[in-house]
Amino acid sequence: MNKPLTITKIKQMKSDNEPISVLTAYDYPSATLAEEAGIDIILVGDSLGNVVLGYDTTIPVTMDDMVYHTRAVARGARQTFIVSDMPFMSYHISKEETLRNAARLMQEGHAHAVKLEGGAEIAEEVYACVRAGIPVLGHIGLTPQSVHQLGGYKIQGKTEQDAARLLHDAKALEQAGAFGVVLELVTEPAAGKITSSLSIPTIGIGAGRKCDGQVLVYHDILQYASPYRNKKFVKTYANVGQTIRHAISEYVADVKSRAFPDESNSFEPQTEALSGGIYGSGKER
Repeated sequence: MNKPLTITKIKQMKSDNEPISVLTAYDYPSATLAEEAGIDIILVGDSLGNVVLGYDTTIPVTMDDMVYHTRAVARGARQTFIVSDMPFMSYHISKEETLRNAARLMQEGHAHAVKLEGGAEIAEEVYACVRAGIPVLGHIGLTPQSVHQLGGYKIQGKTEQDAARLLHDAKALEQAGAFGVVLELVTEPAAGKITSSLSIPTIGIGAGRKCDGQVLVYHDILQYASPYRNKKFVKTYANVGQTIRHAISEYVADVKSRAFPDESNSFEPQTEALSGGIYGSGKER
């Protein structure tokens, strides 16, 4: 059984020109499946606010939400490197508050690292975490927690001035000790420039082909949503939403027609043992 990646190995993957695969996960079964599929890194993103909790933005997501979901993911992917998002306003108040919240994700959530949104303005917080032994993944470009300040979901790095700002932010995060930087909705030329200028890996999401790795949302690559909205930077690999909807519709029809349960789903007094688990756990009760 493989061991989770280490920070050293992740950095080495950049040097070796080995692309880094990253996927979000928010619960035990999705984490287990991601690990079985061979994903390099699982990100417990605060995007769970959108795809799991039903919020319009990530801003309502709390520390308790992140700890809860990170702990579930950690139980399902014991051999995978897990990064957990620091949610909105969990690291802007003070260094002490930042360290306290980051420690919760490590101690209670069992994450291997945390992710913070922002550039040069949060470099001190990143440095404080790293100095305390907490690995940090940076995140610049489109930062969903600042969506209102940015004026919406807009592509970043379109002008030379904006691209220079992003590069400055990336270098500040590297200098502060971050082991990598997520680039979200950044133009490909700007992302390429940042990637070639850093010694740490860049992980792109909507940032083109020149990043050291890629991250996508679990629900996006599987179309696990209704209705599902196509996104230019996403490639979908299955339509799980349609499969689930169809299966539930068939179940409803079987119940209505009394086709389920039938004799094979029923217990008789002479039943001695079950061939499988009662609730799908694989263990008899």
